[in-house]
Amino acid sequence: MTSTGIAAIAAAAAFMIYAFWVLGKPSISPLVDEETAGLLRGGLPEGSLGGNKIETFPGFDPMVESMITDIAGARHHVHILFFKFEDDPVGRRFVELLSQKVKEGVEIRLMYDDGANLKRRKFFRQMQDAGIETLGFNLLHLPFPSKYNNYRNHRKIVVVDGRVAYIGGMNIAERYGKGLFWGCWRDTQIRIEGPAAAQSQLAFAMDWAHEGGKLLTGPEYYPLLPEAGNSAVETLCAGPIGDGPVIMERICSLIDSCSKRVWIESPYLIPTKEIKRSLFAAARRGVDVRIILPPRGDRGVFTPLATKSYVAEFLAAGVKIAEYQDGYMHSKMHIFDDRLVSQGSTNIDVRSYIIDEEINVFIDDHDYNRQMQELFLTDESRSVYIKPAEWARRPVLQRIGEAISRIPSFQL
Repeated sequence: MTSTGIAAIAAAAAFMIYAFWVLGKPSISPLVDEETAGLLRGGLPEGSLGGNKIETFPGFDPMVESMITDIAGARHHVHILFFKFEDDPVGRRFVELLSQKVKEGVEIRLMYDDGANLKRRKFFRQMQDAGIETLGFNLLHLPFPSKYNNYRNHRKIVVVDGRVAYIGGMNIAERYGKGLFWGCWRDTQIRIEGPAAAQSQLAFAMDWAHEGGKLLTGPEYYPLLPEAGNSAVETLCAGPIGDGPVIMERICSLIDSCSKRVWIESPYLIPTKEIKRSLFAAARRGVDVRIILPPRGDRGVFTPLATKSYVAEFLAAGVKIAEYQDGYMHSKMHIFDDRLVSQGSTNIDVRSYIIDEEINVFIDDHDYNRQMQELFLTDESRSVYIKPAEWARRPVLQRIGEAISRIPSFQL
């Protein structure tokens, strides 16, 4: 073998070792040190906080109008964190309003995931020129990213004056309202008014401090909030830079405790072994386990094929799986029996559970649970359940694609 061939093999081996290191299992590290965490938490109680009003937006445009109205009424600060904040008519509408609020003396802070917005760095510099404080989460260093750079911030949080918070699956992008060429974009965002808004504020403050931003402490950021409704809310933040897979662990424990139903909406089905175990065990003991997925992906071929690679074993375990027919199902919702509902940014996939920074709220309210059951049934009426016998006859080429796509699925 020539020296050139040996060098090529050595380079390929070095690259593979490097790739395995970058994409390896993440190690848990704190977002901020204990002293800073204590300052940020202050006297904020942990666990479930009662007295909240929850408003649900199953569509993008109504959510945008509500968010715009709340931001327009801000008096002290607006805190925004999105995985993606795109430079399109919707994004520019927000920036125009935020720039106006800066002129009114309102503090505006905007955080985005740097890896998901690489081509929009100029857009964020323009925001800074307008007086909007911006921070990119976990700046990506190219062409040689580190292991740390594989951890992305997938959270979606908006907090206005510490009194109102938004959490869910929607980013700021025009396609969420327009949909895709083959159908609508079905997603869910919630608005929280009441004491639990402080939990969303803390989540933003921890991420902001992690990236070197100002420590957001004091009553101007955590005002005393009167009760606004009947929902008890607990907010959990998960990720390798933080508290680890706490959202997955809570979801598993809730599934294990259910006796009637576990109804789920998710754009992906690439589960961890823990989630599989809980869902399979629930279905086998007679719990009504249903999952609504999109029939295809919003981009790329690997993720939808990896999702489909799990369908057969879920069907065999007694889990009912439906494909949403009106467009792309991007909602992330869990309904547990007749009491609890979880909403947030977390997908049913390894990346959400283990690698990315995520946020979910767990809402304890019988009435809200019933409303979400009705929403689920509406989505179900626009879906078609997969029949095991028909699924077993899917084309051989599709099965090959599924098997290939499953290999890198832990990173999709």
